[in-house]
Amino acid sequence: MDMSGVIEIVNMSDTGRKRPHNEDSTVSDSRMGLAIVADGMGGYKGGEVASAIAVTSILHEMREGLSHINPSQIDKASGHSMGALLLRDAITLANSQIFQTASQEPICQGMGTTVVAVLVHDGNKISIAHVGDSRLYRLRNGQFEQVTSDHSLIQELINKGYFTKEEAMANTPKNLVTRALGIEEDVVVDIQDEVFEPQDTYLMCSDGLNDMISDEEIHLTLSKYSGNLIQAAGELIRIANQNGGKDNISVILIRPRSGAGGGSGWRKKLFRWFS
Repeated sequence: MDMSGVIEIVNMSDTGRKRPHNEDSTVSDSRMGLAIVADGMGGYKGGEVASAIAVTSILHEMREGLSHINPSQIDKASGHSMGALLLRDAITLANSQIFQTASQEPICQGMGTTVVAVLVHDGNKISIAHVGDSRLYRLRNGQFEQVTSDHSLIQELINKGYFTKEEAMANTPKNLVTRALGIEEDVVVDIQDEVFEPQDTYLMCSDGLNDMISDEEIHLTLSKYSGNLIQAAGELIRIANQNGGKDNISVILIRPRSGAGGGSGWRKKLFRWFS
């Protein structure tokens, strides 16, 4: 089902000011309602290879899989949508491909990648899957929140009550992920399903953004440039670089198209598209 008339997606990636090349890979396909951010790591350009394998493999598997399933159907055994389960399976396969490549190619030994992927379907549903510390945020009715939970040492210490978020950020090395694709033969993929409201804006990013800009400043920037997603994404990258640009910076923004928003108009348009 073609989602391009219902949602708007803006996808931008920048090398930043310190890295010699961009190890992030991003993909977005508004027709499918799919977006992926992968942040590679390890080896001589191994991160580039790992993240590229991730997004290419996931995109291929999602295209194939969506032709055979109804992504909004709920799997009774797990309680998740078929779309979320398809994302999980696609990421699991990508992990196997990265792990195999790293095992066979000496130049790629130790490579891996984080990933966050979303699928918008049935007009008002969004399925989410992630591994590592690439993030998904949501701006809804003026409230900005992180939807995914990082697979990182910092987050584990916070979850176990050893530190507050502020204490952990001050005392724990950043970017120490506890889960990533390609590092081990098997990987656990976190999945979830959410409602996609008419006024929502979703932000996907690599840690090159949120390490350089506080959540509060990201919120303010999205609010200031709410009328233009291209400007919003460009400004987020500009600020991250202005603040040091210590890593590659990738940003994907997703929201309902303006003509589809707002009360009954939104519902009527969805009815026309999906009936």
